Amino acid sequence: MTDPAAEEFDVIVIGGGPVGENAASYAIAGSDRTAVIVEHELVGGECSYWACMPSKALLRPSEVLETARNMPGVKEIVGQHGLDVDAVLARRESFTHALDDSSQVDWARTAGISVVRGHGRISGERTVDVDGRTLTARHAVVLATGTTASVPNTPGLRAALPWTSRDATNIHEIPGRVAVVGGGVVACEAASWLLAFGAEVTMIVRGSRLLAASEPFASELVGTALTERGARILFDADLRQVSRADARNTGYGRIHGGEAELTVGDRRITVDEILVAAGRTPASENLGLGAIGLEDGGYVVTDDHLQVPGTSWLYAAGDINGRSPLTHMGKYQARVAGDVIAARAERKPLSGKRFTASADHGQVPQVVFTPLQVASVGLTEKQARDGGLDVDILAADIAVAGSSLQQDNFTGRAQLVIDRAEDTVLGATFVGPGVDELVHAATIAVVGKVTLDDLWHAVPSYPTVSEVWLRLLESRRA
Repeated sequence: MTDPAAEEFDVIVIGGGPVGENAASYAIAGSDRTAVIVEHELVGGECSYWACMPSKALLRPSEVLETARNMPGVKEIVGQHGLDVDAVLARRESFTHALDDSSQVDWARTAGISVVRGHGRISGERTVDVDGRTLTARHAVVLATGTTASVPNTPGLRAALPWTSRDATNIHEIPGRVAVVGGGVVACEAASWLLAFGAEVTMIVRGSRLLAASEPFASELVGTALTERGARILFDADLRQVSRADARNTGYGRIHGGEAELTVGDRRITVDEILVAAGRTPASENLGLGAIGLEDGGYVVTDDHLQVPGTSWLYAAGDINGRSPLTHMGKYQARVAGDVIAARAERKPLSGKRFTASADHGQVPQVVFTPLQVASVGLTEKQARDGGLDVDILAADIAVAGSSLQQDNFTGRAQLVIDRAEDTVLGATFVGPGVDELVHAATIAVVGKVTLDDLWHAVPSYPTVSEVWLRLLESRRA
């Protein structure tokens, strides 16, 4: 057990989310090295309390209900019953522990990692100030502070105290009418569970489609699915002004005052709550980066060892470095950084692929959990063509025995982006109910540079949705 009063550690990690936890545990694994996590909020971080875990806990019940309503023998029992919202929220609380991080702190200490509460700032080489207490690192300091939700400077918007993603995932009161500002992942996922809870949802999207980074067909299918479930989506929308009477901070997930009026172009929209899902800002403003010659407030650039160039001791993993803002990619980076720190501490060479982060260069998997899931990995067609690659596109509706057995009225589509020169998969996108489990096979194909000739011999089990791989290959059969 490490000494909680110690001032010197082998590794100091600023930020106690999954990224920081992984970096610390990998850096000291199997050794007598010491590590400390410095956290000013909750150990477990954004993912555990305000993002991945609560959002998926809120989304899963509606997915189950959707399947039941499209399954003869079950739909007759379910009828038109909606969700038991109180039960859904209670289950969400079981995952977030009502914002109590004691179990995460216990895990850290069991793993030999100390926890220091407070705001960590770099004060010099290998030194971190925590509210007046100076910690020193023998080997490394790791920045893992992530990002925070951005609220645009639209007149009246900030004064209206709108919800951000933290409120949406910690929802306690269901607004009758909600304006969702944004069209990305957070906006689409939150709109999905708000609709399932019975709210009237208006999405205000600056661009011309949802999920702008995805394949266009995915954007179209998700937009249709949300519209069919009652969402009103305003594209190319200009939010000009917001006014709200009696705006007040009532706590996460509670309605923040009276009705709000939004001016969108020449429209007036009145809602009970506003959810802003308009991007993220790196949480680096108060990290003391200026003390070591770096810029405060921006992303912290790293090399593929996750080391900050110009230093021999500073690393940054997760959203803070801007490479790939996804929890699983941050944890991946943290594992690489932890292994690099451990190897250098033991004066071992950095030989072997596991010491170099490569998966966040065009091989990133992601799942968007809307009524039709979007599971993707690698490059989109546009990204590949913009990169000068000669590509072939293989596409097919997901209409196989496995999908028809999964539920009636199954709607889905799949697409592969193929490098013509190498005949390998550069990217894949699957859209449909329950396609999240398809993406790892595609990730292996992309990372492993598996050729289409070899994929013919990766035989999908029958009857599963994975049989869509065969349909995709058949579309290229000579």
